[in-house]
Amino acid sequence: MFLTISALALLGLFLALLLRFRALGVGAAAVAVLFGFYLSRTGAADAIDQIMSALGSAIHNIGG
Repeated sequence: MFLTISALALLGLFLALLLRFRALGVGAAAVAVLFGFYLSRTGAADAIDQIMSALGSAIHNIGG
């Protein structure tokens, strides 16, 4: 059985853990969230999506 988790969920979890362990302040977290939100609305969103898909495929192929 393969478990797939979206990159958005993983990044959200990572951001939540950074906040939980106070490795990232609330202000920096807000900037990170806003940066991601505005980045998704630019022309770079397609290129980033392609890179993340390629990385996901590469990781999947390494696993077998």
